[in-house]
Amino acid sequence: MWRNTIMAGYDIRILKGLLDSYERSLLSQGKNKVNVHISFPFTRKNLPEYFNESSLAYEKIHGSVRVLEEQELVTAVWKNGKEGHIIEKVLLNDKNVAEAYAYLNRKPRREYVRENLELLEEAKERYQTPILQGFLAYLQERLIEGKSVKEFIDIEKPDKTRKILKAVGELENNREDCYIREFSIRHFGNSKTLKSMLGVVRKILQRFGEGFEDMDDCGILAEYSVYHTPDYVYIKGMGELIFGEDLSTVVNLTWLKQGIGLSGEDIGRVRILENSKIKKILTIENLTTFFRWKEKDSLMIYLGGYHNSVRRKLLELLHQSFPEAEYLHFGDIDVGGFEIYRDLCRKTGIPFKTYHMGIEELEKYKSCTQKLTEGDCKRLEVLIRKMESEGGDTRVLQYMKEKGRKLEQEGIEQT
Repeated sequence: MWRNTIMAGYDIRILKGLLDSYERSLLSQGKNKVNVHISFPFTRKNLPEYFNESSLAYEKIHGSVRVLEEQELVTAVWKNGKEGHIIEKVLLNDKNVAEAYAYLNRKPRREYVRENLELLEEAKERYQTPILQGFLAYLQERLIEGKSVKEFIDIEKPDKTRKILKAVGELENNREDCYIREFSIRHFGNSKTLKSMLGVVRKILQRFGEGFEDMDDCGILAEYSVYHTPDYVYIKGMGELIFGEDLSTVVNLTWLKQGIGLSGEDIGRVRILENSKIKKILTIENLTTFFRWKEKDSLMIYLGGYHNSVRRKLLELLHQSFPEAEYLHFGDIDVGGFEIYRDLCRKTGIPFKTYHMGIEELEKYKSCTQKLTEGDCKRLEVLIRKMESEGGDTRVLQYMKEKGRKLEQEGIEQT
């Protein structure tokens, strides 16, 4: 009781710092080749209140250290050897490390590592999905080598780690359209669990997956048919829509100036009559441009940045019905726009061409261009290397790099 109320937790704070240092050292792994002492230096950074002359902490800290010394857990090193004056540092008694862990009611890191490695093996057998398998291999390697994994998981919270691994594995396995709360309650028994983990789940998918770099939570979940709200695809222009096989349901898109929105659930029931005189199928990155743009003999689709499984399903159906049409993508003339274009071609397998995304537009609308940021330049270098390795055309990207400029598609006028 006296220790808890008077010491203000300084004994716990000091001992925790010592054990943290111990676990980062070779001493905890039995690999040290020289005599090493684990210490907690008394500095203004580690213990600022100790140096505050107006604080009462000075005596409380000395009392805390005496408690730890009486337990033979630490040894105080006094400045200039003057005991009772100023503590220079506190040394961990490596012969009583087990007792130090018991004092804090804490398990040694190696025990947490063992538990986590077992947990990873369980997940490895249960989920044969590429992203999770890559993530598990990464964690396993780092844990075995004694390296930190706190960027993604807390090894002292295996239950939370188990949920994170399950979230990634179940997302990769998901084949059914559903909402995030439905997915969460189905797999975790709580409608809010997945949402609480989205930050780390997104980070894992972006680091160990491909094509998610610039997607937000909604975009990434949509790739796995999980939605926050109903997902709609907006289309307009040329074409006759039919629902199922009922010809009485035909809707001529030319009647609708701003087009129509189709929910993801309806995409599979909708088709465009093959006798529609569609010569071009044009995907448009931004909504403002989609609404104002007009293109003769064309079916236009609002992409909303990166396409997802719903839009991909529609594009694949269209390509089956109109294999001879010209497939075009109109996006921003910046790194993101070309990353979206590359992702679109790669994931749909459709030979899209860029539209109004060339050097001509950068020169014509020079007054509307913006300077590339430092982040843009780094991403541009990466994208150029990727496209060159794939045999892609990088002339526009090289021009952007040379001039240091980019252009949003809203700056392009329709002629």
